[in-house]
Amino acid sequence: MSLSRKRKKELRRLQDDATQLWENQQVLVGHAADVAREAGRQLGNFSREQVAPVVQDTYNRRVAPVVDQGVRFGKHVVDDKVVPIVGGVVGTALSAWDVANAKRHGLSAPRARVIVPEKKGLGLGSVVAIVLGAAAAVGVLYAAWQALRADDELWVADDPLTAPDA
Repeated sequence: MSLSRKRKKELRRLQDDATQLWENQQVLVGHAADVAREAGRQLGNFSREQVAPVVQDTYNRRVAPVVDQGVRFGKHVVDDKVVPIVGGVVGTALSAWDVANAKRHGLSAPRARVIVPEKKGLGLGSVVAIVLGAAAAVGVLYAAWQALRADDELWVADDPLTAPDA
């Protein structure tokens, strides 16, 4: 099956036009990538200059006081309610254990003064509040990262592709 010279010439011209169109599209896509890159840079600048201060101010005015109040309340509940109750229950159980051991061994119950050491360090409520605060901070950072990350759909190859041969 051979083609006439006229058809070959038309096909060559069509292939040259297709190659020219392909090159023009590559240039256009390159410009679009440059525009998208600049838009991302401008969005990052806007975020740092406009959004981040507003978010930080809102966090400081609304979230931080609530978290601090929650930490104080949790510490109060643990230190003033839970620890004395648990301590009383454990102390009563140990006293009963000591009395039972003394009766079993035929000894009288010892009368020793119990010195309660002063509590140092963070309580359970403080630890829970810190974990919740850290989780909230991670959530805010993840949401910001999702909003500001680069879009994978904007990727453009560095090497121009060649048109397929006809």
